[in-house]
Formats: sequence, C-alpha cells, structure tokens
Amino acid sequence: MRTNAWRKLPMGLTELCLDTTLRCGQSFRWRKVEDTWSCALHGRILSLRQDATHLYYQASFSERLVEPLTPPSATSGSEIDSLPEDDDTEALVQHYLNLGPNLTKLYEQWSSVDANFKKKAPRFAGVRILKQDAWEALVGFICSSNNNIIRISQMMEKLCSHYGPLLGYIGTTPYHDLPSPVILADPKVEGQLRQLGFGYRAKYLYQTAVQICHGHDEGWLDNLRNPESPIMGQKITAAGEMQPGGRAGYRVAHEELLALQGVGPKVADCVCLMGLGWGEAVPVDTHVWQIAQRDYKFGKGKHSSLTKATYDAVGDRFRSLWGKEAGWAHSVLFTADLRAFSERLSAKIEVDTVKVEAESLGLKAAATSAPVTETKIEVLETKIKREFVEEEEEEQDRSVPSKTVSRAKRRKKT
Repeated sequence: MRTNAWRKLPMGLTELCLDTTLRCGQSFRWRKVEDTWSCALHGRILSLRQDATHLYYQASFSERLVEPLTPPSATSGSEIDSLPEDDDTEALVQHYLNLGPNLTKLYEQWSSVDANFKKKAPRFAGVRILKQDAWEALVGFICSSNNNIIRISQMMEKLCSHYGPLLGYIGTTPYHDLPSPVILADPKVEGQLRQLGFGYRAKYLYQTAVQICHGHDEGWLDNLRNPESPIMGQKITAAGEMQPGGRAGYRVAHEELLALQGVGPKVADCVCLMGLGWGEAVPVDTHVWQIAQRDYKFGKGKHSSLTKATYDAVGDRFRSLWGKEAGWAHSVLFTADLRAFSERLSAKIEVDTVKVEAESLGLKAAATSAPVTETKIEVLETKIKREFVEEEEEEQDRSVPSKTVSRAKRRKKT
C-alpha cells in the first residue's frame, strides 16, 4: 500500500459534520474506527476525520487491484509525505463531500421561509448531500427497500466483499470497492445474493445490472445527471428553469429510473438526489410522510393517505418552500427524525424544562428560606423517534394495491 500523509482543509462543523452526514442514510459503505471514517472510493481507501476547525483526509493506494493470499501486517505499507502529480484526492474530497456551496447561507435561506426548519436545523448543522456515483446510489437504495440503515450497510459490505475489487487493508480490515454492473449481470449472481440474505432484492439487483449492461448505451446512467452537478472533472453547464415539479432534466431522469427493476418513486428520487445531483428531488417514504403530516398539515382531505398524488404534492410543497435544493433541506429534517439522532432534539427540551423548573424552585425557596434540594424533573415532551421498518421475511407482492393491504391489516387486528 502507498499511503499519503494526512492533509487538511479549513472546515468548521457548521459547514460539514462527518458524524451526521456519513450516517444519515445517504451512503452505506463508510466505516468508523475511533475518530476516523474510511471507505473504498475511486480506486483508493479514503480516510476522513475532523476537529472543530479542520477536515483531515488521507488516501491509501494499492499497487495492484488483486487480492493477496493473506492480509498484510498492520505495519506494512509506507506513508508518503509528498503528493504525486496525478493524485486527485483533494479534488475527490471536495467533490464527493459537495463542499462548494456555503452551507451556513443555505441554512439561513431555508430557515427564513420555514419556521419548522428554523427550529430543527440548529441542532443538525453541517449536513451535506454527498455527490456519490450514480451506480452506488442505485445499488444502495435498491437494498433499502423495507430495510434499515444498519442492515443496508451489511448488505453493501457483503456485495463488495464477494464481488468488488480488493483495494487494500487498514490494519487487518479489508476494503473492497463496489462491483460494476458487468459483474452483477452474471446469471449466477441472483442465487448467490439470495444465499447471502438479500431476499427479493437479489432479483432486483441482478435484473437492474442486466438492464444497464444490455439495455442501455454505455454511460446512460451518468447522462441522467444534473449538468450543474457533473461527475468529477467535467464542466458545469446550466440545467434549465425551475418548475413546481422540478426541472425538465430531473423529471426525465426520474421517469427513466422507474423503468429499472426494484425502483419505485422513492428509490428513483433517492438516486436523483444523492447520485445524479438533482437537488429538487424529494424522496418521500413513510417517515417523511409522517413529517409532512406532523409539521406541514398533510394527512387531511384528498391527501389523507400516501398515494401517488400525495407523494407528488409533498414534493411540490417542499420545492415551493426551498427551491432547487429542496431535497437537501428535506434531508436535514429527515436526519432530525432519525432515531439515532433523537437525543439532539430532546437535549434542548430537557435543558429548558430544567431551567424553568429550577427558576420556579428558586422562587419558592426564596419565599420560604429553605434550601433547594435536587429534584427529578420529568420532561413532558417526548423525543421524536424514528421506527425502522423491519425487513419482511417473505417477498411482498408489489402488485397488491396499498388500500387492499391496509384493509387486510385492519381485519387482522380485529
């Protein structure tokens, strides 16, 4: 392994928070060991860490993309202080983490038009939408069907370790890159993935790989990208005028993705937002639907259930609020609703409640000249929780209308 010395970029936590951005359900291949995040990315193992003022990055390159017979020792490899002329790691970090936009100004803009965002956002500063490869986003979100972040990450690890190229080791931990569509288009892959626990997603991954390899021209997926957010190294061009339903290129990309196996409206929007750079894409799952009902007055009248029309209406509502980066703003609220981060929302509530109660006790103590003793204070406002949907043991019949499923569930309860 050839490992570069750690480099750094000035970056405050309000502009980027790795611990939030890399575990909020965008990418599923990052591993954290102590204070360092690492992932096999673009032919190298990229490692990231940060403090209050800087982002630090390091890249490790394999001399050969082949698997050795045994893991090397933890002390093998060398650290190189000088950068080779062709090392594009800084450009990759800038591109992948989407460090161009001023996030503080974006948060201020979104807060100025939305009181709910203004309330939630201060405790979730530094959330950036990653510029992932479209293929990785597509694979990851096909795996996300009826799943949670931990299990999606486990599936992605299995996919990479069984089919992806080994780039090297950190200590004794191997890092494999994502396999290409050509690798997953092998007829044996579907059965093997089922054995690895992918369930019905095995068919979707295999069939989608076949469609991309044999049903489209090379580069088809990347050609769906937002030209204002091109792949690394390409020139930025205009993407057209923003419309209530999004720019024309976004709508075309969304429709094209729906033709792939295992891709419904939500997965298509996830890929558009996090893999193709269409910032106005707003993925609406059951949890975003809960946010829409709780905070944006959906759930009544013609939008009482999450139909196709309601799905579109939620997206249009958020786009009317936040514009062409509506998906980014929506992702901050999505993160705020994740169970893993719920303690941040409850923290200020608890502090404020304790302060009010303490002031009340202090007034009583002053009136009675009695000392204030430690009191257990019950916080009445509950934490916002995200209940993950557990994977179903058997493949669901996607042809059954949602209303029929709902009636069946109600009969079961009676």
